[in-house]
Amino acid sequence: MKRHILFIDPLEKLTIKKDSTLFFAHSLKQAGHEVYLVFEKDFHFINKGKSGLNCYSFNSNLVTNSFYLEYFNLEERIYLELGKEDILHMRLDPPFDTRYLRFLWMLKSLNRACGVQVLNKPEGILLYNEKLAALEKPASLETFVGSGADDFLKFIDHLRGQNISSVILKPLDLYQGIGVEKIELKMDNNDLKEHFLKRADEFKGPVIVQPFDKTVIDGEIRSIFYKSVEIGTIVKVPPKGSFLANIAQGATYHATELNAVQKKNCLDLCHELSEKGADWLAFDILGNNISEVNVTCPGLLVEVSDAMKKDLAQEILGLM
Repeated sequence: MKRHILFIDPLEKLTIKKDSTLFFAHSLKQAGHEVYLVFEKDFHFINKGKSGLNCYSFNSNLVTNSFYLEYFNLEERIYLELGKEDILHMRLDPPFDTRYLRFLWMLKSLNRACGVQVLNKPEGILLYNEKLAALEKPASLETFVGSGADDFLKFIDHLRGQNISSVILKPLDLYQGIGVEKIELKMDNNDLKEHFLKRADEFKGPVIVQPFDKTVIDGEIRSIFYKSVEIGTIVKVPPKGSFLANIAQGATYHATELNAVQKKNCLDLCHELSEKGADWLAFDILGNNISEVNVTCPGLLVEVSDAMKKDLAQEILGLM
């Protein structure tokens, strides 16, 4: 069996009981694989000679009759020499900032130096922004991306001409609904312009602007794919009075199935991204439109396993 090393954030940053990466590590170990964790402080590469990393073994357990972790504890620190038979899983959480970019560059160089396999491949993560990748396809909402206030107002006037009354503003590179805001187009243009420029300043650059899709009130779909195979799908329903279908912010969830159009749209992107080595993907879908393609560190593996009543980490493992 191959040896698996998961490059992850510090445990204190994670919600251990429902973290997808820790659940995946637990499931790999339960299946009999040799599994270790590596953290930022120990991650490095050497361009010549042998490459290795200080990694950690662990012990873990699930809550009885559940896919949620009861505990996850680090054990021994071990130096591992890396080679072609090792799989290094890139499981750092966004935001996709300069820090994240540096690690992708390093992972790419580490792969060249010693042949270790990296999943998802750095090239795939580098090429595809999680929000913009969806916008490049026909199955997406009409969207403005930019930081120019005059161009923003032209887009707003265009939407008003379609009797659209509210829009969503969000950043290009955050996650878990952070920075997402709904604004009403009944505001006058001066107020809208001031508000937009404030958000562009906060986001340090371009802002995504989309018509508010009212179908989100009934729920947003999250569908997990691995190597173009649908692993499991749920609907995330916002709490009453909210439009954010984010489980970390109180949304509930239940299992569902993709319709034929939704599945085709997901598979089209799977095939494209897999050519760049991005095999583990999670899609957010409103209606038949894909709103986001999670490629950096696809999450909700615990929740989707819970809804589907099966260990989806084992499903992924079976396709490796």
